[in-house]
Amino acid sequence: MVNIVIDHSLSFKNRHVLVTGADGFIGSHLAETLATLGAKVTALSYYNSFDSFGWLDSINHELRNQMTLVRGDIRDPHFVLRLMQEQEFVFHLAALIAIPHSYIAAQSYVDVNITGTLNILEAARLLKTPKIVHTSTSEVYGTALRTPISEDHPLQAQSPYSATKIGADALATAYALSHQVNVVILRPFNTYGPRQSERAVIPTVIRQILDPDCDSINIGDISTTRDFTFVTDTVEAFLVANSASNLEMGKAYNAGTGHSVMISEMIDLLLKVTGSNKPVLAEKNRFRPDNSEVRILQADTKKLSAATNWQPSVKLEEGLRRTATWWQNQIANGRLRSSSKYMT
Repeated sequence: MVNIVIDHSLSFKNRHVLVTGADGFIGSHLAETLATLGAKVTALSYYNSFDSFGWLDSINHELRNQMTLVRGDIRDPHFVLRLMQEQEFVFHLAALIAIPHSYIAAQSYVDVNITGTLNILEAARLLKTPKIVHTSTSEVYGTALRTPISEDHPLQAQSPYSATKIGADALATAYALSHQVNVVILRPFNTYGPRQSERAVIPTVIRQILDPDCDSINIGDISTTRDFTFVTDTVEAFLVANSASNLEMGKAYNAGTGHSVMISEMIDLLLKVTGSNKPVLAEKNRFRPDNSEVRILQADTKKLSAATNWQPSVKLEEGLRRTATWWQNQIANGRLRSSSKYMT
C-alpha cells in the first residue's frame, strides 16, 4: 500500500483550532500534530483539581506552550459556547469510552457523549463555526453482518457506550441537515499506540508482558477480530477529514486499515516483538456479556480514501513494536508503576 504524503501546513497554519478531549490518547497526538503545523490550538481537557492536562503534560514543552490549555466540561452548554468563540475548526473527541464501565454507569455516557455533543453542535450552529469533525467509533456497527464494514452497514447498539455514540452521530447528521452545520463524522476503527489507556487490549497485554511480577498474560476473549490502526494514521485521517473540501456534511467516514486480526494473533505478534514467551490465560471475568461482544470489526475505507487520498501507512507489527518500546521507556524512566492487577 502506497501512502500519499499530504502537506497540511497551508490548511492549519495560524488557524484557530479547538480540540476537545485533548488530554486523552488520540486527542493529545492530534493537538500535538496541529501545534507542529502552526495552528493556534485551544486544547480542552476535563476539569480536575490535580493541575493536570493529562497526556498534554508529557509532550514537548515548546509545543505545549504554543497551545491555549483549557479545563472544562462539555456537559456545560454555556462553557462550550464561550469556548467555541472565534474557533475556525473543531475536532470533537471528548467522550467517555470505556465499554465495560458503560454497563454500570450508562447515564454518565448519555450525559457526556450525547448531551456533550449536542452542546458542541448547538454552539457551532449559533456561532456559524466553519468546520466540525465529530469522532464516532467502529463499535456503532456491532458484530459485522458483512465484511469489510462500509458506512452503510446497519448500526447495532451492543453496549450502552455504542448506543450513546450512535445517538451522538445521529445528532451530527441532524444538525447538518436541519441547520447546515458543516460537520463530518469520522469513524476510527481500533486505534492503538503510545499513551493509550490500559483499559484497551494492546496496552494491558504489553504491561503484563513487561511486568516481571506477572507470570502469565491474563486477558478476555482472544477469538474476537479487530482492525487495528496506529495512532499516527488515525491523526492523519482527522486532518484530512477537516481539510478535504469534497466530504459530505453529516456523513460518516471510516478510518481503518482494511485488515483484521484475531486478538490471539495480535498477542503472538507482541510476544514476538518483545521476545516474551509468557503463557496466555483467558479469564471469564474479562469477557463482555454474551450478546454484547462485538465479534469482528474490519473497515471498508474506500469512501474516505477516494475523497481524500488518505491511506494508513504503519503495519501492525511495526506499530506494536513502537508501542511496546514506548511502554518500556515509560517504565524505565519510572513514570509508570508495575502492577499485577490490570484493568478489565
